Amino acid sequence: MPLLALRVEVERAQAEALSEALMESGAQSVSIEAPEATHPVLSALFGDAATLEACRALLPNAGAAQEVGEQDWVRASQAQFEPWRAGRLWIGATWHEAPADATAALRIDPGLAFGTGSHPTTRLVLGFLEKEIRGGERVLDYGCGSGILAIAAAKLGARSVDAVDIDPVAVEVARANARANSVEIGCSLASELAARHYQVVVANILARPLVDLAPVLREHVAAGGRIALAGVLEEQAEEVADAYRPAFDIGRAAGEEGWVLLAGRRRS
Repeated sequence: MPLLALRVEVERAQAEALSEALMESGAQSVSIEAPEATHPVLSALFGDAATLEACRALLPNAGAAQEVGEQDWVRASQAQFEPWRAGRLWIGATWHEAPADATAALRIDPGLAFGTGSHPTTRLVLGFLEKEIRGGERVLDYGCGSGILAIAAAKLGARSVDAVDIDPVAVEVARANARANSVEIGCSLASELAARHYQVVVANILARPLVDLAPVLREHVAAGGRIALAGVLEEQAEEVADAYRPAFDIGRAAGEEGWVLLAGRRRS
């Protein structure tokens, strides 16, 4: 069955929010092409015409939809998805061969939704985990999507890993990806997360939700524990950091293509 594709230029500041809104409204996949550009291109895939038309209100400047065969889409995804690594950690798809010196190999195939690790924000958090995880940590991935961050933490030697999301489909995708990577992670809805403390907490979401979640995430970080926040543009970094400074020594730890990783330590 063919998919329906829409492509439209948007303002950079609106790209992430529009992407999230389209996914919540039923799009099967949304990608941001050239996210660092002044006017990046949103490319959205829909499974049916009714959902596409319902989403047009979010994309008033979009042109006509184009049909994309599922096999064509899969081949295009495979051609575009290249493996990459961060130190001990290697990320690739099932058709890629991991290098012999990769001590933690993680495989995520491009699907119709959620992340493969190719976005700069995901790469920033994966790099953080590669440096921070030395074995035996308890880790929380808040807003897990495909589960790639949680799976990476488990592969790197974390003692226990929990992955939560507000989307039940994301929880199921993360659970399936964990099984495919032969690791055990606890997958649940964010509303079901128990009152636990973690040595490492990561959240790759968006700036506004990160600000709103500051009191929630603070309560899950153990004294002396580390936190990493992504999905934050350079111009949003100080606002997000300020929301966490009452409990954390936090600041910019890394950046890529206009995105910033905020990292900090919980004060006792």
